[in-house]
Amino acid sequence: MDAREETAPASRAAPHLRYRRVLLKLSGEALMGDAAYGIDNRVLQSIAGELSEVSRLGLELALVIGGGNIFRGVRAANDGTDRATADYMGMLATVINALALQDALERQGVTTRVMSAIEIRQIAEPYIRRRAMRHLEKGRVVIFAAGTGNPFFSTDTAASLRAAEIGAEIILKATKVDGVYDADPKLKPSAKRFSQLSYDDFLRQGLKVMDATAVTLCMENALPIMVFNMTVAGNIHRAVVGEPLGTLVH
Repeated sequence: MDAREETAPASRAAPHLRYRRVLLKLSGEALMGDAAYGIDNRVLQSIAGELSEVSRLGLELALVIGGGNIFRGVRAANDGTDRATADYMGMLATVINALALQDALERQGVTTRVMSAIEIRQIAEPYIRRRAMRHLEKGRVVIFAAGTGNPFFSTDTAASLRAAEIGAEIILKATKVDGVYDADPKLKPSAKRFSQLSYDDFLRQGLKVMDATAVTLCMENALPIMVFNMTVAGNIHRAVVGEPLGTLVH
């Protein structure tokens, strides 16, 4: 390897950014819009537009996207499919979403790499930690697909694992609600939204925005999680520049 490849370039982050490197977790359902299944292209283009703007701020951006808009392994397992097989099918759904998001981003001029935990070399790079970090240092948006590559783990856990591996400063958990509540606000209008939560409180109360394995992994690595509503235009930008938004779990 050329000696120049061993030296990371100076940080690209603009001085007004709170974070230098972030991992954004998107649910597969976020791509559906109001549809019952699949990808709504208008929603996809809207998300890509916000991500394109954010990537040009100078921070290093990694993404993990779920596959629930196409296939949910847990649901299939509950219906009788072998759990490991169902989870592998769900991982392949995340690859489809990652490729769709890559295409939408690159149409807007954003250099993007999809890295898959399951080797599919014709369409994605295999996940290699050092290579992923090098892509980020060069200003490329990296999309991690296929979860952890192992059944029985959610894409939330994959996001926590990848964020810890690449040295992300925060996980931005993009949802359809504006934070973490003590009850489902759709069922209980008086539900209280937390502005901040400790990891212990999150786990003790059994809150369901992220699974316990993912939150425990973040706790063990002192990795904060911001849960916010991504359906509000501009919220991804607000999150990465450090504006108070949603719920901070730390």
